[in-house]
Amino acid sequence: MSKTLVLAEKPSVGRDIARVLQCQKKGNGYFEGDTYIVTWALGHLVTLADPEVYGQQFSSWKIEDLPIMPSPLKLVIIKESQRQFHTVKQQMKRNDVKEIVIATDAGREGELVARWIIEMAHVSKPIKRLWISSVTDKAIREGVRNLKDGKAYEKLYASAAARAEADWLVGINATRALTCKHNAQLSCGRVQTPTLAIVAKREEEIRQFKPKPYYGLTAVAEGPVQLQWQDQQTKDVKTFSQEKADQLLASLKQEKSAEVIEVTKAHKKSFAPQLYDLTELQRDANKMFGYSAKETLSIMQGLYEHHKVVTYPRTDSRYLSADIVETLPDRIKAVQMKPYAPLAAKVLRAPIKASKAFVDDSKVSDHHAIIPTEQTVLLSDLSDKERRIFDLVVKRFLAVLFPAFEYEQTTIQAKIGKELFVARGKTVLSQGWREVYDYDVEDEDSKSGVAEQTLPKLTKGDRLRIQAISQTKGETKPPEPFTEASLLSAMENPAKYMANESKELIKTIGETGGLGTVATRADVIEKLFNSFLFEKRGKHIYVTAKGKQLLELVPDDMQSPTLTAQWEQKLGAIATGSLNKQVFIGDIKAYAKTVVQEIKNSEKTFRHDNLTRSKCPECSKLLLEVNGKRGKMLVCQDRECGYRKNIAKTTNARCPKCHKRLELQGQGEGQTFVCACGHREKLTTFQERRDKEKGSKVSKKEVAQYLKSQEKDTDEGMNMALKDALAKFKFDK
Repeated sequence: MSKTLVLAEKPSVGRDIARVLQCQKKGNGYFEGDTYIVTWALGHLVTLADPEVYGQQFSSWKIEDLPIMPSPLKLVIIKESQRQFHTVKQQMKRNDVKEIVIATDAGREGELVARWIIEMAHVSKPIKRLWISSVTDKAIREGVRNLKDGKAYEKLYASAAARAEADWLVGINATRALTCKHNAQLSCGRVQTPTLAIVAKREEEIRQFKPKPYYGLTAVAEGPVQLQWQDQQTKDVKTFSQEKADQLLASLKQEKSAEVIEVTKAHKKSFAPQLYDLTELQRDANKMFGYSAKETLSIMQGLYEHHKVVTYPRTDSRYLSADIVETLPDRIKAVQMKPYAPLAAKVLRAPIKASKAFVDDSKVSDHHAIIPTEQTVLLSDLSDKERRIFDLVVKRFLAVLFPAFEYEQTTIQAKIGKELFVARGKTVLSQGWREVYDYDVEDEDSKSGVAEQTLPKLTKGDRLRIQAISQTKGETKPPEPFTEASLLSAMENPAKYMANESKELIKTIGETGGLGTVATRADVIEKLFNSFLFEKRGKHIYVTAKGKQLLELVPDDMQSPTLTAQWEQKLGAIATGSLNKQVFIGDIKAYAKTVVQEIKNSEKTFRHDNLTRSKCPECSKLLLEVNGKRGKMLVCQDRECGYRKNIAKTTNARCPKCHKRLELQGQGEGQTFVCACGHREKLTTFQERRDKEKGSKVSKKEVAQYLKSQEKDTDEGMNMALKDALAKFKFDK
């Protein structure tokens, strides 16, 4: 009997598909049933070969060997994934397997994962495509009933392969050229380098910014009513002329009353924010909880794959497709639990209307917006972080199904002498979707500079006795340094950083999602931290001295989002069949040669300004002191050595004086907490103080929780001395 092989992207998804398809016989890396065999990748099992595969001469980095231009580019099995690759290959080559179903993630990268495996396995059997946005049993069954012909996705595969090959040709050659030319660990790429440049540009804007003082007038009248002066021509409530402000104040000091010349009331509506895509969710998680983009994606993957309570997370759409509308009642019922039960019940009382505000097929590409699935979960089964992210998704989902927030806005205009003053108030008529969020009404009109207040009942012609008139002062503020949240926004919409470019290119980068993709932006930011081009100060991101020097050395066009826009334009054309992949790769090879030549001919130099006097214990070269994402480190300057050592770690402990986070410095029992305000405290003293504040000795459970909170999955390693020091304390049993 012939069988169909189904290839999933991850083991967890493979297990779910196997269960739905009743594949109960468990093999080594696969499940088998009467009709189906389900196996899986581990993300990518196959990748493009490193340069040394094309010749032993490339194992050493030499500038004279550049550019490296293999044709064709070879595929290799990822070393750590060899066992699973051979399992997949063995199942694909079985005589009873007549057809292969690609069930990897529905998108450009997911297509690449599967097609490279099939190509490396040298299998030529009919291909079908399972294209689904969630891994619930219902979604899998419907997807299997509606399999697509694999030929329809061959151009998508060509586009994906072209993107990977182009990144290899430019990234490998430019990185090797920079590293060899300047004898330093330097890397660049079409996404990470423009991202670095965006942060550097913001820093320059802040450095060049000169604050300007501005002035205004406030009159307190009976009621009480706070009236703000408004320029009758510009409608601005501030002036940059102190002389004008002083003259106004002097001329109005003798005025005793204000005459109400107009009272206007406007009925206004505010609609719920759009559903989440991954980038918006990462932004909110960073703003509210301080989670990094990578951390939020990891949490979402757990909610999607393990708990199966949210749809596919790596989406760039904030809309639903029309076919999802009929499933909305079941999704609402799935979240009908505390604390969402009253809200869900309210939505279910009436038929759900599919509004264009959140249902639009034209704005859904590979996947629709992130929403809950039809599967119920016990909130107690979720970790604290999972609960927080799930809460964001559920509330945003329910909010779009609620009616608009409605209010009446009252604007009062009054004359004091010959000058115009205004006051504004708001009366809520219906909370609408804001009921979901349970917070005070935001001042949506604050951009006008006129604050909302509770107003007494007033009519045109009323005269109000003035109690006081005073001058207000302020100062313009520079742009805020980037956080991960605001950097994600800039990466998603980098048009501001494409000065003098054509409208068509700016439109293209907007349509293709900006720099990187929803799936890769978190890794790009993380890579910039791990290569010490970014550093963190508090919640803000700054370019390191190494990063600033790198931008001096990299060709200008590699620092602009324009390069990505041009590539994406052509990759889109490959996906639709209007451009041949080989024509694009030919252009990329020519560009890579130009970049290498420009770096070779450059007279600019790179200098380490963070050398220490400490020698590397492995190669004896001087170590560099760098600021990692979570503390200070010593790293070897030799790229091939790779030695790293933590010397200080940013912790969750707070300074008793200024309440900022403390840095833990030193090793062993001599470890000391240090604060930017000057406070210093030994680890043992800190622990004794914590015990006294709690009124009892710390428990084993509390120490375990504290240590766990410090542990993060990073390339920087962990300061094991903290564990060793705490392990010596005596705890209450």
